[in-house]
Amino acid sequence: MPDVLPVGRPDVLWLGGPPGAGKSTVAELLARRHGLRRYHADTRTWAHRALAVARGVAAAVRFETLSPDERWAAPVDELLAMALHDERGPMVADDVRALPPAPLTVAEGTVITPRLAGALPGRAALWLLPTPELLGKRLGERELDAGRLRLYRRLAEVIEAEVRDAGAPFLTVDGDTDVVAAVADRWRAELAAGPHAAGRAERCHLLREANEAVVAQYAGFFARPWAPGPPDGLRAPFSCECGDTRCTARVEHAVTALAGTALLAPGHTVTAAPGVSPS
Repeated sequence: MPDVLPVGRPDVLWLGGPPGAGKSTVAELLARRHGLRRYHADTRTWAHRALAVARGVAAAVRFETLSPDERWAAPVDELLAMALHDERGPMVADDVRALPPAPLTVAEGTVITPRLAGALPGRAALWLLPTPELLGKRLGERELDAGRLRLYRRLAEVIEAEVRDAGAPFLTVDGDTDVVAAVADRWRAELAAGPHAAGRAERCHLLREANEAVVAQYAGFFARPWAPGPPDGLRAPFSCECGDTRCTARVEHAVTALAGTALLAPGHTVTAAPGVSPS
């Protein structure tokens, strides 16, 4: 396993767990409500893969040279190797190290391991571990092909073993608990201490930053020689950029570029309503 260099930052909350655990939803809602920067490791997938190929990582090279059908028909251990679960840890560390010192960042992703977070004394870290029943339900809802389903189930096993072996803090997710509230309760002191976005304008900027990362994720995928060109009119849900801490709206938009103005759900504006705190 490659070494992970300590990031050495006092302003990061780490949220890990397998696919289907609800990490992305929890991180986005906490970031919106508390004026945080959100680092979503999935949006760096293709940049990390390009870096791994440039470094000659055999599993990364093999991933790129196989056709999609060949790739997903591979044995599950090979799929796990090609997922770069271990190799991406140092890349995440480098990404986070390059972020501005404020506001507080919530960094989430499947590749965030106890080893990465354990190198960072004084940080808050938490892993969401879904029950087998909930994991099966959520993966089933994604209508995954057989290869991805095998990989995601193996990742769930690997991540839970990593967390339990390290004695890392975790939250069992069973589908009945309000996970956002439970995570916020675990991190009550850290969320209160901040630093937070200075006001609504900065919160809007952070939401645009997160949306731009999604566009970059799509661009990285479609740049692959084996990837089909982006279908005309391909759209995806993006975060509403109104900056209201209570907003949970999503906005459908083309994945190739963002509008020059804020992406806003119907009826939403970037001007705070009377009586609404900007932070």
